[in-house]
Formats: sequence, structure tokens, C-alpha cells
Amino acid sequence: MKIKFYKPKNGILKKYIKGYYFILHDENAEPLKYWTFPNNYCIISVSLNTDVLLEANKITVIPTDQTNVSADLVWRYVSPVEIFYEKPVTEITIYFKPLGLNHFIKDFGDILRQNNIVQFNAFPDFKQEMEKILNYKERKYQIQELEKYWLSKLLHKNFNLMRNVLQDVESDYKIAEIALKHNISRQYLNKIFMKNLGKSPSEYRKIQRFRNSVATKKHFKNLTELSYENMFYDQSHFIKSFKNLTTLNPNAFFKQVNTNKNNIWLFV
Repeated sequence: MKIKFYKPKNGILKKYIKGYYFILHDENAEPLKYWTFPNNYCIISVSLNTDVLLEANKITVIPTDQTNVSADLVWRYVSPVEIFYEKPVTEITIYFKPLGLNHFIKDFGDILRQNNIVQFNAFPDFKQEMEKILNYKERKYQIQELEKYWLSKLLHKNFNLMRNVLQDVESDYKIAEIALKHNISRQYLNKIFMKNLGKSPSEYRKIQRFRNSVATKKHFKNLTELSYENMFYDQSHFIKSFKNLTTLNPNAFFKQVNTNKNNIWLFV
């Protein structure tokens, strides 16, 4: 089954949303399974007439005869997660950039203090409007109404400090140097990361460098060049970090994942 990834058409939403994809219900299709690896996105999936089971390293989506709207939010995992559909269902999945979803939900920090959530329902009209969008027959209307809905929820928040700190964490500054640069303690730096992103600076950095290495693999001849370009200390550090996040060494991983694809956010 081919899945098309859409980037937001609206210029404002592009600041906060990486993109989204749709799945269509197909009673005659084979089960669908893929693996996804750690990332720094907040991911909302909404499906019609399903039961969704969220386990430690697996998300199972089961079609049901019961009419309902299921929604889940995932923002933190540090090992591969298996996504399994007994049958393809009617679904939309939205990828919010780091700090992106914070701009739509008033008390997002309260949500991040919980575990990944089944039955996510941030707004009184959320499930009702998502159901309408998923029931549109034409994709262009689905996209139009989806973007209109999220624009209606946009809040004006000041994340200047977090954005500056985030930029430094994505560089080669040491964590202690970042805290010193912004005149805050390491404990406070960790606190604002947990509050706004649901993970520590070091965890965020580790995942970001892994993702960058996957995205840039095709530009480098060997793992040594790739590891240094993505700010790993050396190749052994790169391999260790890679295995921690994927359970595979880089060579084995890249044999299974085609990094020449446009959308390598989805690893089958």
C-alpha cells in the first residue's frame, strides 16, 4: 500500500506542522505493518471505527463494527515501535514539529507529564470535526478543512527562549555550555525541556542526530564521514547511539531502509 505524505499548504501551518498522511479503509486489503524509529515529532493519529491498543513497543489498530472516533498522541519513544493494522482503516496522521503542537493546546505541558495517550481529545469539537474531515470523499476538501481547523486553534505563545535553546541543542554545544550561555542551571534547562517537549535535552539531541544521519546518508561515502558530519565523537559513538535507537548497527539499518526516498520518516 502506497502512502502519500502531504506538507501543509498554509504558510502559517508550515511553521508548526511537518506534514500528514491519510489511510483509506479497505476491507479486502492485506494487514499492514511497518516499523517507525525514534523522532522528535508529536504525532496525532485519528481513525474511524477502530480499537487502538498502545503497548510499550507496538501500536495495534483493529477495525470494529462500532461507530467511533479514536485518537492517540505519541511524542516519546526511544526504541523501534511496530505499527500493525489488521486491515487498513480510515485514518489521518499528523506530524507536528518540535514545539509545534504547543502552539495549539493551552496546557500542553500537562499532557506531556503523562505517558503517550490513547483517546486524545484536546478540544471539545476535536473528534466531531475530525470525523467530518475523514468522511469527505475528495482529498482536496479533506486537506482544506483539516488546515482550516488547526488554524482556528492556533494560540499566540512566546517560545523565544525554548527556540534559542533548541537551536543550541541541535548544534555541537555541550549541555552545560548551553545552560551557561542562557544564564540558567542545567536543572532548569532539563525542566523546560520536559515541560515543553516531554524529553530531556540529551535525549532530544541523540534522536535529532540519528534522524539527521539518516536524512543525509546519501551524501556521504562512508560511516566515518557520516558520523563526523552529524557531530558524533567518532564512528564507535555513532554506532552505539544508532544501535540504542534502532537495535541495529548502521550498516544493517541502511541495507533495509532506502534513504533515497523523499519521505524517510516512514520506515517499512
